[in-house]
Amino acid sequence: MNIQFERAVLGVEFGSTRIKAVLLDENHAELASGDHEWENRLENGIWTYSMEDVWGGLQDAYGKLKAQVKERYGTTITTLGAIGLSAMMHGYMPFNAEGELMVPFRTWRNTITLEASEALMELFQYPIPQRWSIAHLYQAVLNKEPHVPDITFITTLEGYVHWKLTGRKVIGIGEASGMFPIDSSVKQYNAHMLDQFAALPEVKDLPWDIHDILPEILLAGDDAGMLTAEGAKLLDPEGDLMPGIPLCPPEGDAGTGMTATNSVAVRTGNVSAGTSVFAMIVLEKPLSRPHPEIDLVTTPSGEAVAMVHCNNCTSDINAWVHLFRELFASFDVEVDTGRLYETLFKAALSGDKTCGGLLTYNYFSGEHVTGLEEGRPMLVRMPDADFSLANFMRANLYSAVGALKTGLDILFKEEEVKVDRIYGHGGFFKTEAVGQKILAAAMDAPVSVMATAGEGGAYGIAILAAYMLQKKDGETLEQYLNERIFKDAACVTIQPDPEDVVGFDAYIEKYAKGLAIEKEAVEQLK
Repeated sequence: MNIQFERAVLGVEFGSTRIKAVLLDENHAELASGDHEWENRLENGIWTYSMEDVWGGLQDAYGKLKAQVKERYGTTITTLGAIGLSAMMHGYMPFNAEGELMVPFRTWRNTITLEASEALMELFQYPIPQRWSIAHLYQAVLNKEPHVPDITFITTLEGYVHWKLTGRKVIGIGEASGMFPIDSSVKQYNAHMLDQFAALPEVKDLPWDIHDILPEILLAGDDAGMLTAEGAKLLDPEGDLMPGIPLCPPEGDAGTGMTATNSVAVRTGNVSAGTSVFAMIVLEKPLSRPHPEIDLVTTPSGEAVAMVHCNNCTSDINAWVHLFRELFASFDVEVDTGRLYETLFKAALSGDKTCGGLLTYNYFSGEHVTGLEEGRPMLVRMPDADFSLANFMRANLYSAVGALKTGLDILFKEEEVKVDRIYGHGGFFKTEAVGQKILAAAMDAPVSVMATAGEGGAYGIAILAAYMLQKKDGETLEQYLNERIFKDAACVTIQPDPEDVVGFDAYIEKYAKGLAIEKEAVEQLK
């Protein structure tokens, strides 16, 4: 096979547990992929990844993709049509004039900025979640952290990697909308709110100006720079990859998820469910008022989006699967991990609609939607509960999207937001029909899953790179996705089962009452 690498696109996503690289040809078909597993660490009370892990993981994922290309096609990658970078949204990475990261990377998972978050929401009259970059910055100011006066630039993970590969301090508007509020009418940071922040008593005498330290905003399709010689060596230490390859604007996992599921148009939405879970609904009109549980972000093209983001989704399920694997291993039985997940997920479908009296909380970390600053994974049951495998797994799957449902009920029931279609993607949907059926019950709405559901992020940023490379004059991202990517895409839609909806509502009522137990566990288990 003769690959035209100058028309191929590379997408890389730094996910919570995996760095994924995917190579697509000019027709958006996958040529090769590579990945690297990693995990965040809790160090001195901060959830973080080291920069050594960032670069080592990137090089490993790309190296595996490169080796796969060599094995499959007998050739070595030396150039590409375009590259795109994506990562977990939000977080805090402050740099000084020498370009040094001054504190360990603070990820989205940290819930340590409550004071700043509440103060900024009051100031702006706009939801500012704890994980947003501006909340982290202001909390560092309030805490009088020693690094604050030396800040010259703040960015997020993909913004940092993009900067080092291209030399440009830019960010896609979708990711920017998780750093600081966006004015969708002009598709830039909200100028009035920038001025408000700059005038804060704790901020105005600092040696920097908020207007100057945020990355430049770019829209989908914009030129975001080219791979430098130094960047090429960072990505491919073997030296085969040549500089000069264009990069698209770096985007967060929310933006790539919308792209991968064709959910960038008004009245469309998607749910990304993996280590964390979030729902994105593209709005046709503004919400009536700010809601602390609802983020206001944008599509990669700058359209307003309501987002419900929850820190916890599948981590507790993963922990239980690991325990079951240990059990099998103790009997010298080797079980394929994929098959184990599939078997356990499918078992949930035969469980009682209300989980037989079982109640679980998947809170590895805090959950702002339900008011938890920390988490304690927990299983609670009455002595006479029906403690079966099916009910146990159903409760875990309900819990995985329990906090999400809490936030979505505000959008659908209070704000009466309308959605024409919802797409699911991420690991939660890998087992056929199960995750879809559970989410359809939670949302009381049909949920569709495409063939790319398990690999949303890397695929989505590769598509954004392809859009930059291939778009025609005046062709919008929505048009590009509809007409070139998803026109004939295979899609499976599941309607909500009325009995499942009633069962989930009953479960969530008990879940809400049981939050007092979770809060007490946080207080008592230190």
